[in-house]
Amino acid sequence: MRDHTNLKVFQLADSLALLVYLHTKRFPSDEKFGLTSQVRRAAVSIAANIVEGAARPSESDFARFLVIAYGSTRELEYELSLATRLGYLTQNGVTELNDLTSQTGRALRALIVTLQSRRR
Repeated sequence: MRDHTNLKVFQLADSLALLVYLHTKRFPSDEKFGLTSQVRRAAVSIAANIVEGAARPSESDFARFLVIAYGSTRELEYELSLATRLGYLTQNGVTELNDLTSQTGRALRALIVTLQSRRR
């Protein structure tokens, strides 16, 4: 098993989840059970799947959970795009969130590729 707290990809995902919560506080109150909830769930899902995968005994299980986390990253990208077009995010927030989401996605993808290449 791996200590997820030592993984750079987890640290990025954790920072992303915190940043998402900070910025979604400003979303309209009528979005509380809509887009606000979806954005937060996607962000938390990224970090949570990294944690769960790291606790698995095999690298193939770990990689499978990283793929799920990567899917949540892509989901979050869409939801942030929608929130931006709806005017729910400031330009600063958009930039900050998009940069960290992209960085997290790239780190996930690199780790997935590394784990998959070890299996070959």
